Amino acid sequence: MKSVTEQLALIKQGSQEIIREEELKARLEKSIATGKPLRVKAGFDPTAPDLHLGHTVLIQKLKHFQDLGHQVIFLIGDFTGLIGDPSGKSETRPPLTEEEVKANAATYERQIFKILDPEKTIVDFNSRWMKPMQAQDLIRLAARHTVARMLEREDFHKRYHSQTPISIHEFLYPLIQGYDSVALQADVELGGTDQTFNLLVGRDLQREYGQEPQVVLTLPLLEGLDGVQKMSKSLGNYVGIDEPAKEMFGKLMSISDNLMLRYYELLTDITPHELSQLKQDLEQGRKHPRQVKEDLAKEIVARYHSRAAAEHEAGEFIRVLREKEVPEDLEEIIINRDTIPTIRFRSLQPEKGIDVDLPYLMVTTGTVSTTSEARRLINQGGVQIDGEKATDLAIKLSPGEPRILKVGKRRFKKVVLSD
Repeated sequence: MKSVTEQLALIKQGSQEIIREEELKARLEKSIATGKPLRVKAGFDPTAPDLHLGHTVLIQKLKHFQDLGHQVIFLIGDFTGLIGDPSGKSETRPPLTEEEVKANAATYERQIFKILDPEKTIVDFNSRWMKPMQAQDLIRLAARHTVARMLEREDFHKRYHSQTPISIHEFLYPLIQGYDSVALQADVELGGTDQTFNLLVGRDLQREYGQEPQVVLTLPLLEGLDGVQKMSKSLGNYVGIDEPAKEMFGKLMSISDNLMLRYYELLTDITPHELSQLKQDLEQGRKHPRQVKEDLAKEIVARYHSRAAAEHEAGEFIRVLREKEVPEDLEEIIINRDTIPTIRFRSLQPEKGIDVDLPYLMVTTGTVSTTSEARRLINQGGVQIDGEKATDLAIKLSPGEPRILKVGKRRFKKVVLSD
């Protein structure tokens, strides 16, 4: 094992707060002396089928502990997922069904090993100890915490004073998350800054059950592509780690220059010194932001796909956006007016071609989600047909003659009307 100083340097990199750092030092010293690794836990409720880059801030820190020789526990909250985490919520969140939780959990198990070593990772489920609990066991657990303490939590406090309903089951969530640490005898628990209260409940409950309280390590919440709100699938500002390389690369190239540095800090292994040097190089013009952003996108795509995929997408990005060329792997959509009812035609004159409702075509080809979004993009000049800006709400198609539809900067489709 590395020295305490070396381990702390890696553990603190990108971290927000350690509660308490002196306790972590003591545990690391004991670990080195006894040769017994620390048990490091992070919990993830399977509330959506895909993990995104925001989740990987925690998973990457788990990897740091793993690289230092400690035992990592990736805890899937299949039981707590049925309750719904109230952290930061202004109203009661509807719980998921058991079927939804199971389906999402299955994808988590596969995706985490893009980062963690499967041979050195314990994957556990908190239903393992929660489902066997009897009603009296849960009541005894609830007796170890107070309502006054619960109302100290910021979101509960605000909702209580604004007379916004708080359901009793929401009070159970921090208790069960805290009890997870008791069941796993965790030495360290990781979580986002919005989880601080729940993590501290774990410390309290471990004391109640006669265990040494865990060290709490919080990490910053990663902002989404908008640079404002935290990354979230429900907000549509996310980059999924299972997304195609093309989508991942394109999304990362769309972020602001300021957000780019934040992503370097939280999503890569860049050291504080290297990050400081990178900032200076950008400020003093020694490096161009576009190239630095491209390097970031390549690094992240390589991590979740491959180095070859990253290089390919970088080349495609340069070709399409800088040189205004069409992608090599352009998807072809065959339009058949007899079998696709969502396409609306203005006329039916095969010898002259037909006029197809462009917004409906964009929805059908998957370049936009709604016709209202399509009309907005057309009005803003964000849609091109064969390299020319679309100014009409119709596109003329002739049998066998391909038309290149471009939406935004990087969504291309080849549209062909069947004979």
